[in-house]
Amino acid sequence: MNLQPILANDTVILQPLEAGDFDELYRVASDPAIWAQHPNKDRWQEPVFRNFFEGAIQSRGAFKIIEKATGQVIGSTRFYDHHEKDDEIFIGYTFYATAYWGTGINPMVKALMLDYAFGFVSKVLFHIGAENRRSQIAIGRLGAMKIAEEEVPYFGEAPKLNFVYKIDKAIWLQK
Repeated sequence: MNLQPILANDTVILQPLEAGDFDELYRVASDPAIWAQHPNKDRWQEPVFRNFFEGAIQSRGAFKIIEKATGQVIGSTRFYDHHEKDDEIFIGYTFYATAYWGTGINPMVKALMLDYAFGFVSKVLFHIGAENRRSQIAIGRLGAMKIAEEEVPYFGEAPKLNFVYKIDKAIWLQK
């Protein structure tokens, strides 16, 4: 499974994140409102985001999300923790510019990623911060079910309580 394919629909393009994308992505991530419900609320600060960005690059599964109509970077997401023997992969570390909240971009992006991932695995999992109600509601709307709670160590940051959600391929294909 290629963790960084180019994925696209009529509205967005997910392109592999590259080291040279820092400034463009930080322009989006520097808004404190994005991180208000997030486990790492200070990620809008440049040194903290730089660490997050480095983790994204090292993951070799991160994307920048580009709005096709404007060519603007509007957020980021990634595939991570692909476990072939468990037939699963995680999708997460997703954020969007606040101007795109409630516009349908998140379900579009997740659909692109889920359609691709289910060509290789039968389960997709998501770590969502315990306080991040917005993301919990959004992932539930896609058919994901909460299956666990766990402390998740973020790259270069302290572990934080996250809920684990799962979507099975069979459930996704029924949509």
